[in-house]
Amino acid sequence: MTWPIRLLYALLWLAGFLPLRVLHGLGSLVGDFAWWARLRERRITEINVTLLEARPEADLGPIDARAVLREAGKSALEVARIWCARPQRALELVREVRGGDLFEQALASGNGILIAAPHLGCWELLSYWLAARTPLAIVYRPPRNADLEPLLIKARGSSRIEQVRAEGAGVRTLYRRLAAGGVVGILPDQQPRQGDGEFAPFFGIEALTMVLLPRLAERTGATVLFAFAERLPRGAGFRIHLQAAPPRIADTDLKAACTALNKGVEQCVRIAPNQYQWHYKRYSIRPTSTDRNPYSRR
Repeated sequence: MTWPIRLLYALLWLAGFLPLRVLHGLGSLVGDFAWWARLRERRITEINVTLLEARPEADLGPIDARAVLREAGKSALEVARIWCARPQRALELVREVRGGDLFEQALASGNGILIAAPHLGCWELLSYWLAARTPLAIVYRPPRNADLEPLLIKARGSSRIEQVRAEGAGVRTLYRRLAAGGVVGILPDQQPRQGDGEFAPFFGIEALTMVLLPRLAERTGATVLFAFAERLPRGAGFRIHLQAAPPRIADTDLKAACTALNKGVEQCVRIAPNQYQWHYKRYSIRPTSTDRNPYSRR
């Protein structure tokens, strides 16, 4: 790692000694700053909220854009406590598990398990919780700043977590692991590159959706579970949720499979809507060239 990245890791490590409620309080202030300074994240969040409010079929209810930014700030700072403490210390923050029996039953079956973990709550803690029960492979997309990749690998490091790049050789690793009955975690709501996905409705709006997870499920017969770690109020800790995947998520019809995938994400988001990454340009790639990019300033 370069010295600036080493310094960043050292600061994260020191911040990891702060109580979670303090980190969340500071994170809320970061979100308030993004709101009052009218940063890019506020603009994108408000656009997404407006898009959803115009779609009755989204059936999501009101979303507080300012609260979303506060939750995003908490998410950014809480990783210091998750990454830079011993995994067991981080896991002490888990107060409740809902749907844990689904995971235990899937493990007992001996088939592979695909964990679809949306950008909701604290997905880093979810990885630790899963790895405490079984060896885990997580799929990641390398950051745009290549200098940050060693930091992510070191921070997420665990003898029971294998970090796999979302590219050719890595995908083959995932197939082998699932075929052998292993467990793989994927963030299912990142927008793929144009040409690499399938359009499917996400809260009533067509969104380019990854096909990797449905293809892995269809070709390996792995059980698909959706999971996330809900952030509890006032720094009280986290609640783990696991849910069965909607039907047809392993369908050979990719449109049907991706529709099921997005429906699974939606079911998770409805539990804690303000903790979702609404500051992400989820709808920037449109189905046709005549459809306007909603985030464009033109």
